[in-house]
Amino acid sequence: MIERFAAPQPGSRASTSQSLQPRQTSGACRCRHRQTPRLCQASASSNGTGQHIAELVDGRTVSGPDLSVQHFSGLKLPNPFVIGSGPPGTNYAVMKKAFQEGWGAVIAKTVSVDSSKVVNVTPRYARLHPSSEVQGKKEVIGWENIELISDRPLEVMLDDFKRLKEEFPGRVLIASIMEEYTKHAWEELIGRCEEVGVDAFEINFSCPHGMPERKMGMAMGQDCEILQEVCGWINKAAKVPVWAKMTPNITDISLPARTALQTGCEGIAAINTIQSVMGVNLDTLRPEPSVEGYSTPGGYSSKAVKPIALAKVMSIAQLIQKEFDGKADLSGIGGVETGRDAAEFLLLGANSVQVCTGVMIHGYPLVKKLCGELQEFMQQHGFESIESFRGATLPYFTTHTELVRMQREAIDAKKRKRSGLAKDDEWSGDGFVKEAESMVAN
Repeated sequence: MIERFAAPQPGSRASTSQSLQPRQTSGACRCRHRQTPRLCQASASSNGTGQHIAELVDGRTVSGPDLSVQHFSGLKLPNPFVIGSGPPGTNYAVMKKAFQEGWGAVIAKTVSVDSSKVVNVTPRYARLHPSSEVQGKKEVIGWENIELISDRPLEVMLDDFKRLKEEFPGRVLIASIMEEYTKHAWEELIGRCEEVGVDAFEINFSCPHGMPERKMGMAMGQDCEILQEVCGWINKAAKVPVWAKMTPNITDISLPARTALQTGCEGIAAINTIQSVMGVNLDTLRPEPSVEGYSTPGGYSSKAVKPIALAKVMSIAQLIQKEFDGKADLSGIGGVETGRDAAEFLLLGANSVQVCTGVMIHGYPLVKKLCGELQEFMQQHGFESIESFRGATLPYFTTHTELVRMQREAIDAKKRKRSGLAKDDEWSGDGFVKEAESMVAN
């Protein structure tokens, strides 16, 4: 079992290529990026479709750039790709499949003490397609679900956790947990999960549907006062690392993230799904997904949410850098279906990335493609580890006012360069020829 706060601190973070050097950033990393990237032989090979597929052994790439991840909380992953909480982690069989395929970690579907309150309906999903088809197949760009947390008895899920940890002792299994605004229920849930050996907790403060009337999920994550109290209960009880999973359905996601970290959580996971109504069937005039002709707002995911997820992750990463010395875990979630998608989250400061809907669309072998494509990106820039580029893009976000100032300065500099000398007394003897040349028009 991984003890909390016991992690060695990762080495200093490297920066990126010469095109991504921060102007003046204290503690900025220094990259040894090559002008001509070294295209070394990697563990990724083509499967005949141009896709790069990595060879994984217990989640580790056998050659090429190192994809292993050391979180500040002490969690060590063979690669940064994590099964996000949901159907891909719903029982022993599917979680075993995830470990066998090589996923860096698995977060189980959210559990609570009393599963009898959980009753799912069918259909519970709806997809959004673009108007055009890709290779004769409708592409999925958006996915809505109205699915609840696990409807399996806690005892059954705990047996699955215990069995998985016995079979895969070196792999990371994270329990996603959610409860009502009741201290003893949280304490019971944490204690029983730790007894079977889970490596960490992800606290579901973010589910956008289900039982908000009980202040569960998103309703709890939107209220910083309640969040502070509940995080206090959780962190006092837990002996393993705790990540708080944030809802994007809030004006400023940094507020609950700050509350969770200040109250002792070792990390943040963001984002959960976005509250949505997928659409209306114009033939039946009923909302989708339709259950007996009715529906309810659900959670929106898949590639269409990635720009929103990146903005939220950027905001949290800035908070971690500014107020927590950069020393907190950040697991990015939202629309990751390629290794290059993952690279964007890592460049904004995430330590790992989670995939849920992507697995539902593409299956568990997707992890090999994700790893291969991420290695390909790293080779392109000469990066040899995740830490060598993690957070490298973060210094390049600023305010609109600052953008205006920088652009004005750039325009003024170009004008000065074009105009040459402004006054006759600026001529010099040594630089006379160059000064004259600077004012020639052809």
